[in-house]
Amino acid sequence: MPLIAISLLLVAEAAVAESTSPSQETVEQNVQPATGPSPVQLVRTLHLMQDQIAIGSTEAHIGQRGLLGILDDRFMDLEPETWQTSKNSRAAVSFVLSGGNPGILRKLLELGSSVIAENDRPLIEGALAYVEGREEAAQNALASLDPRSLPPTLGAQLALVQSALVVRKDAAKSDELLDFVRLQAPGTLLEEAALRRQVFVASQTNNMKKFQTLATDYLRRYRHSIYSGNFRQRLASALTRIDFGKESSRFEGLVAMMSELELDARRDLYLLAARSSIEQGFTTSARLLADKAQELVGSDRMSAARAKLYRAASLITSPQAIDGAVNDLRSLDRTVLAASDLGLLDSALAMAGQIRKMPEIQSQQVAEARTESVKVVAERPMDVSAPAQGLEQLQALSKARDALSRVDKLIKN
Repeated sequence: MPLIAISLLLVAEAAVAESTSPSQETVEQNVQPATGPSPVQLVRTLHLMQDQIAIGSTEAHIGQRGLLGILDDRFMDLEPETWQTSKNSRAAVSFVLSGGNPGILRKLLELGSSVIAENDRPLIEGALAYVEGREEAAQNALASLDPRSLPPTLGAQLALVQSALVVRKDAAKSDELLDFVRLQAPGTLLEEAALRRQVFVASQTNNMKKFQTLATDYLRRYRHSIYSGNFRQRLASALTRIDFGKESSRFEGLVAMMSELELDARRDLYLLAARSSIEQGFTTSARLLADKAQELVGSDRMSAARAKLYRAASLITSPQAIDGAVNDLRSLDRTVLAASDLGLLDSALAMAGQIRKMPEIQSQQVAEARTESVKVVAERPMDVSAPAQGLEQLQALSKARDALSRVDKLIKN
């Protein structure tokens, strides 16, 4: 087991020895000292290690498994009367919610009411159901429990579990519970986990201000966490669903958030979000994101080509920019693009070609419409400006509908 795990155990045991060393008076009274750390102290040792994981200690992450195994053995070897104290049985719950073997909770339930207090039973049953994946049973057992009634760490753990159980049905409640976790356990792995989850609750509820604030906070404080890779993958997924061209403040918030990332990671996320914006028809967003990516490509030819591709693809539906966009698309070096980007390039060029043919098609439609309008004029007088205005509106609507149809095909490709 890594040195950090051994050190933490030795510290815990030394603290116990110091706090339980009998004075001369107690020796004379034949009171026996404790033989080892209590469940509460053992769990605190585990949490100390996990808090190191939150700030990026790979040694702590490696040592966690070994420490969990040692603590599991110690918990299972404790005498039944140990669990008659509520704080010890709650420590067992905290241990399991921290990644410990759920076997200890099964043991407590088997020991029954002669050992565990009845008011602790819902917590024990709910925690066991949660780690075993029985969500409905966990929800039934834990829903009525108030995290504020428990010690800070266990209360934060319970709130984290409750937020996961309700997030699909009540995102607002899940968000509220995650706020509680962050306030209850600052600077811990629990806060890191709460921040990591809450960012995506905010994105799902379209609370962009909170999404960007929390994501920035995470990247600023926990960017070296062992779990930051998972966060960045989920962040990328969230970014692909947001239209950053909708509001200037939204894009400015994104830029501020991305400044917390390393240059390469920032560039890759901009490119990913730009590509997704193209697929979803968020053309302004795609252009803004591609422009930011272009600022960061440096000598990376593939990234430069991708940024140029996404920017040009976002501009082909603009009458003023289509010629320049087509030229940029044709100038791209196809050898540096991935197969998926080559597909996008071909689709964009095909779409641009069809858009350029629209005036010819529209001219034919105008002639047909004028022929049909002769019958209407013969039947009833009309304001001479009305047919022209109506036809222009029809043409504009037809053009918009056709462009949207082609964007849909582009998405599928």
